[in-house]
Amino acid sequence: MLFVICAGGWLGFRNGWVGYKGPEGYFPNGVGGVISGSATLFFAFIGFDTVASTAEEVKNPQRDLPLGMGLTLSLCCFLYMMVSAVVVSLVPYRAIDPNTPISSAFAQYGMQWAEYVVSSGAVLALIASLIGGILPQPRIIMAMARDGLLPPLFSAVNQQTQVPILSTILTGTCAAILAFLMDVSQLAGMVSVGTLLAFTTVAVAVLVVRYAPPYEMPMEVALAGTPETLTSCSGHSDQDEQNLEDPFGNAPTVSEIASKARRQKAMRSIVLICLGAIIFISAVSFSSLPFYVRMTACTIGGLLLLSSSIVLLCIGQDKDSLGQTGGFMCPLVPFLPICCIIVNTYLLMNLGQEIWVIAIFFFVYKKNETGEADSHPTLRRTQQDSNPGWLPESKLCIIVNTSHTWIRVSIWMAAGALIYLFYGLKHSSLAGMAYHRISHS
Repeated sequence: MLFVICAGGWLGFRNGWVGYKGPEGYFPNGVGGVISGSATLFFAFIGFDTVASTAEEVKNPQRDLPLGMGLTLSLCCFLYMMVSAVVVSLVPYRAIDPNTPISSAFAQYGMQWAEYVVSSGAVLALIASLIGGILPQPRIIMAMARDGLLPPLFSAVNQQTQVPILSTILTGTCAAILAFLMDVSQLAGMVSVGTLLAFTTVAVAVLVVRYAPPYEMPMEVALAGTPETLTSCSGHSDQDEQNLEDPFGNAPTVSEIASKARRQKAMRSIVLICLGAIIFISAVSFSSLPFYVRMTACTIGGLLLLSSSIVLLCIGQDKDSLGQTGGFMCPLVPFLPICCIIVNTYLLMNLGQEIWVIAIFFFVYKKNETGEADSHPTLRRTQQDSNPGWLPESKLCIIVNTSHTWIRVSIWMAAGALIYLFYGLKHSSLAGMAYHRISHS
C-alpha cells in the first residue's frame, strides 16, 4: 500500500492528475453514490473485531484494547483513502479494470513491472486477511459454548497449543464452503449487511447499558465487587415484579420505585429513537416516494429522534449501576450512539433500498397489469418478460443481487435464532442461577 501511494502519487504529480479532469467531476454519481459504495465496502472494517476477541489474551485490556482498536482503525482508514485517491487520480474511474484496478492503472503508464509488486502484495494481504478473519470467530464460538449457548465440545481448548481446535476447524470449513459457492460481490454484500447490523446493535446496547441497566444481577456477577448493596432474592415472579416487591415481602424503597420508573422511561425513549431513525432514514433514502410522503415521514422521524434524545438527556445516565472500575467508556453519550444508529441505518437502507422501492412500485402499479400500463410509456411491461419495461436492466441486476444478499442474511439470522431458542435458552449458564436485586447504598 505504501508503494501504491508513493509511486502513484509521483505519477499523479508528473502527469497532472488526469483522472480528476473528467467532465463529470469529483462526484459523478453524487453523494448518494458515495454512500452506496461505502455501504457495499463496509466489510473492510470487519477485521477490527479481531482485537476485541483477543481480550482474554491481553495483559491490560482496559487500556490496550481501546488504544489498539483506535490506532488500527485510524491507520487503515488513512491507507484506504490514500490508495483510492491515488488510483482514481491516475485513471478515470470508468476506465479502471474492475478485475485488476491497481496494477492496470500502473500498466497504462508503462510500469508493467509494478504489476508484479502489486500482485505479490495482494497475495500476501489476502493471506493475512484470511488469518485475521479466522482468528476471532473460533474464540467467539468458544466463549458462547462456555456460556452454554452452544454445545460444550466447542469450548474445548488444546492443552499444548491453547487453541480451540474444533471451533477453528468448524469456522475454517464454513468459510471455505462459502468462498467456494459464492463470488466476491455476494460475500461482500452479505458481510457488509451483517457488520452494519452488528454495529447498530452495539450502539443500541450502549444506550441501554447507560440509561436502563438491569436492576437485578446473577449472584456470581453481583458479588464480584461492585459498589452496590444487594438485596437477597433467589428469584421472583412476574406478579412480584409488577408489584415491586421481592418474594420475602420486603417493600421496595422510594429510590427503587423511582429507579424502575426511570428505566422504563429510558427504554421507551430508546425504542422511539430506533423507530424515528428508521422512519427518517427511509424518507431520506427513498427518493422515488411522493414529496409529501417524504416530508411527512421526515417530520415524524425527526420529531421522534429529537424528543427522545431530549428525554434521555433529562433522565441522565445511570452511572452507579454500571459498576465501572476504570478503563475505557464510550464518550459523548447519547449523541455518539444515536449518530451511529442513524449512519448505520442509512448505509443499510442504501444497500437494500432498491428492494423496497421495487416492491412499492409493483404494489402501486399492480392494477396496470391488465393493460392500463400500456398507456404510460414509463410503466409499460410485459407478462412474458421478467424485467419490467419501465426498469433499466442494470437497475434490475442491482435489485436482484441486493435482494439475494438480504435473503441470505435473513436465513443466517433465523438459523442463529433457532439455535438459541432450542438449545441456548435451556442450557445457558444464567438459566438456573439465583438473582439479586441491586439497591444502591
